[in-house]
Amino acid sequence: MQGRKLEIRLAAPRGFCAGVDRAIQIVEEALGKWGAPVYVRHEIVHNQHVVSRLEGMGAVFVEELDECPPDRPVVFSAHGVPKAVPAEAERREMVYVDATCPLVSKVHVEAERHHKAGREIVLIGHAGHPEVIGTMGQLPDGAITLIETEDDARAFEPKNAANVAFVTQTTLSVDDTADIVAILQDRFPDISAPHKEDICYATTNRQEAVKAMAEGCDLFLVIGAETSSNSKRLVEVAKRAGAKDSRLVASASNVDWDWFQGVETLGLTAGASAPEDLVQGLIAACRARFDIEVVPVTTARETVTFKLPRVLAAEV
Repeated sequence: MQGRKLEIRLAAPRGFCAGVDRAIQIVEEALGKWGAPVYVRHEIVHNQHVVSRLEGMGAVFVEELDECPPDRPVVFSAHGVPKAVPAEAERREMVYVDATCPLVSKVHVEAERHHKAGREIVLIGHAGHPEVIGTMGQLPDGAITLIETEDDARAFEPKNAANVAFVTQTTLSVDDTADIVAILQDRFPDISAPHKEDICYATTNRQEAVKAMAEGCDLFLVIGAETSSNSKRLVEVAKRAGAKDSRLVASASNVDWDWFQGVETLGLTAGASAPEDLVQGLIAACRARFDIEVVPVTTARETVTFKLPRVLAAEV
């Protein structure tokens, strides 16, 4: 294959979003402040490369709070946690830092606002995703109904059709979600919508970049984890937007180079929890096999940053 020309269309924006950046920084700062080990409930973000690096620095990843000793600090992941988790940490007098993305926290606040107003709440999202578990865990059992598909939206029967509200997971397909919302709004014209769309700016921007460049791509690769909702949505968006083939890969080492038979134009992006060195590693692997030309496709500039929690700025 050496010498064969390959155009790589490289999406921008791609990779880390502000919420992921902040969550990783929180673990690093916690290790700097309290020393190792610092416990982290659930993967801080959905990327094994990030998790492995932080483990090397002294972070210990666990699934539940009862796996953490009470005398060591614990960080809650960027996806958010049910209210019972910080309540239990306080009961055990643990030091904890909440790394929930502020845009996920915004959805939590919206859900609580609707609940206080007596509305029946619909959450558009994927069952079992940590963000969905965290959002549903903000309210009593049964207060939120999960809707995953258009069929779910058609089948949903509220107690009072005039008193319904919806919120969404932040990492969904913009187009799929719009279709579900359209069904809900058609069925329940008075349904309360978010003040501002719940799907986060980074998810939207990464999907828009893929849409702008997928047409004409023989193959589209998205770097991200199987557990990453926003990364999996990018694979779907690329296919729908005109890529002949689209695949999710964790890194260059997961690429099957047989996929490149007949490929002249490759689309490349990374999900919001994938580090840039994985993108550059895949480009380098292509360069070792092809005569490549990298063509950046920039559809937005991101300048969003989020402050760290006050507990990390406070004196020990």
